[in-house]
Amino acid sequence: MKHDFIDRYSRLESPVHERDARAKTVALFAIIIACVTTPPGAWFAFCLYAGLVVVITVASRVPFRHLLTRMLVVVPFILAVAVFMPFMHQGRPVVEWGWFTISEKGLLTLWNVAAKSLISVSCVILLTSTTRFNDLMRGFERLHVPMFFTTVTSFMYRYVFIIVDEAERMKRARDSRNYKGRWIWQARVVGYMIASLFLRSHERAERVYAAMCARGFDGTYPRASDRKMRFNDYAFMCLTAGVALAGRLAVIWV
Repeated sequence: MKHDFIDRYSRLESPVHERDARAKTVALFAIIIACVTTPPGAWFAFCLYAGLVVVITVASRVPFRHLLTRMLVVVPFILAVAVFMPFMHQGRPVVEWGWFTISEKGLLTLWNVAAKSLISVSCVILLTSTTRFNDLMRGFERLHVPMFFTTVTSFMYRYVFIIVDEAERMKRARDSRNYKGRWIWQARVVGYMIASLFLRSHERAERVYAAMCARGFDGTYPRASDRKMRFNDYAFMCLTAGVALAGRLAVIWV
């Protein structure tokens, strides 16, 4: 069972990994907020946001292949927008072929969705890839994120590996019985597996919750001594957020 598919590169050594979780959270979310509020026609601003992402990726030494692979999660949403482009007839037509028409507004909408989703997701990937999970949750708590969110997320992170391992064991047991799954009526076996996995996960959660209550769990985790923000942390946060804000303000002024 692999335990590092979420934050696989969080233990690298780089100037970005050394920064405080709060500084990275504020800086990268500043890029996201500036990006999603920028009009789709502001090409220079989007190039600036993408440049920030590239610079941070190079400085963090996170492989671009890892970043691009994780960014594929938004491709289905971009393709969904592309499918409906022929039905967006508003604006000047760019391509006309019978009833098939692609308008300038449709292309602009596709660009808007693609640019904002890819840049935003890449920022989240960089945040999780350069920060250990416990440090990230502690940083959220220091930023006054509700305890309910950090507690539930911490449980999810700790037990998702167990659920994945349980699913892999069930798959090995299924394959050992020569299951091929080539016919539609054999698909119900997958449904049985999903239901069984849900029931096992629910029962395990009940046992874990009872055990934690028996040990006096009050909804909080014991944490090590908090690290204080340093000058380099403030510099990284202010510089990154400042550049993103400057790009957003330039769109307003221009």
